[in-house]
Amino acid sequence: MKEGFLIGGSLIVAGLALQLSVGPVAWDAFAWPVNGIVLALFVTIIIAIHLLRGKVYALRFLSTYQAAIPVMCYAVVLTVVMGLTRQTASGTGLNNMLTYWPFVLTYVYMALIVGLVVLKSGVRLKTPSKVVAALFHLGLFVTMTTATLGNADMQRLKMVTAIGEPEWRALDQQGHVKELPLTIELKQFIMETYDDGSPKRFASVIDIRTKKGEKYGATVDVNKPAEVEGWKIYQYGYDTSMGAQSNTSILEMVSDPWLPYVYAGIYMMLAGGVLMFVMGGRR
Repeated sequence: MKEGFLIGGSLIVAGLALQLSVGPVAWDAFAWPVNGIVLALFVTIIIAIHLLRGKVYALRFLSTYQAAIPVMCYAVVLTVVMGLTRQTASGTGLNNMLTYWPFVLTYVYMALIVGLVVLKSGVRLKTPSKVVAALFHLGLFVTMTTATLGNADMQRLKMVTAIGEPEWRALDQQGHVKELPLTIELKQFIMETYDDGSPKRFASVIDIRTKKGEKYGATVDVNKPAEVEGWKIYQYGYDTSMGAQSNTSILEMVSDPWLPYVYAGIYMMLAGGVLMFVMGGRR
């Protein structure tokens, strides 16, 4: 356990050194196909460590609970700090933990350990409990890796639309203009208010046209997006000075191509957890 805490602490120190020397993690550099290559290399490294574990103590140590528990403690502390501090896309250090080197290195190390546990349990599928454990850990590994590497391909854009004016451009979080494979035209802005005049609901009736010439009509709300060709379109805002008479609407465009893999990993963990509960109850 002392070795495990020493390794985790060393990663924190190394992360702080990287944060001060090279700055935050630049996830944009890991956009496809780089993140796919990184994932393939990461899995290859895990397989190599697994095959060599019998010859090198340090590699064998990585698949033990003495390595797993300390890194989980560090991960929990960092995650709690993340939950207690304001997280912004333009923040640095503790205010943007997804780009904070100590946080990233800790989770990469934990994903490495989980991957080794998957291989270790995978070669011992002799009992149902081993199969369930392997399923749970595989789901955890898939969720951690795809959610992290997929972050580089996620796009969250803002589009300002006006009634009768087709729009295909949007702004990213840094204010850069992005051209989309979709054209959106605002047909109607809807607002429902309470008795005191405060907004109760606001939504947009839009027409969506793809580059293939396909046309869709949709009504988007704040929490009820329209989905077209991998994009989710949410209602985000409007011209507050005009209120219900607003002729413009602000839409949020979200694309996350790795999200289905994240969900697949979550479902695997849920299935493993339910099966563990059922099997434990039978015993």
